Amino acid sequence: MSRIARVVYTARTATTGGRENGASRSSDGLLDIWLSAPGSARIGTNPEQLLAAGWSASFASAVASAAHERKIALPAGVSIKAEVNLNYGENGHFLSVQLDIAVPDLERDVVQILVDEAHEICPYSKATWGNIDVITRIV
Repeated sequence: MSRIARVVYTARTATTGGRENGASRSSDGLLDIWLSAPGSARIGTNPEQLLAAGWSASFASAVASAAHERKIALPAGVSIKAEVNLNYGENGHFLSVQLDIAVPDLERDVVQILVDEAHEICPYSKATWGNIDVITRIV
């Protein structure tokens, strides 16, 4: 694990109930959501959707950071689509992820370099490195 030099931000949430019929609220009240199981008729989101949203946002920032470090002008319209799969196997439930990265108007080999570097610096990628299967695709 990395040694902490300083904490940049701390997110705080409180969750009651769980994924089937729970609710989560952030300490600042900006996040206030109902939770429901995938495919449920209940209104709400699920942990996999929340992970997909957080990871794709973080990865987009990591791509921008990699471009900035290389002094590459990143065009408008960069998008990341994240698929977080909840799987079941012989050892129980596990996750896998696919990130589809679109960077219009930039050569594919340059985008690949940025994606590879982003995957090394993105906090979500680092947190899951070696723990879950992650596929990055340039689309």
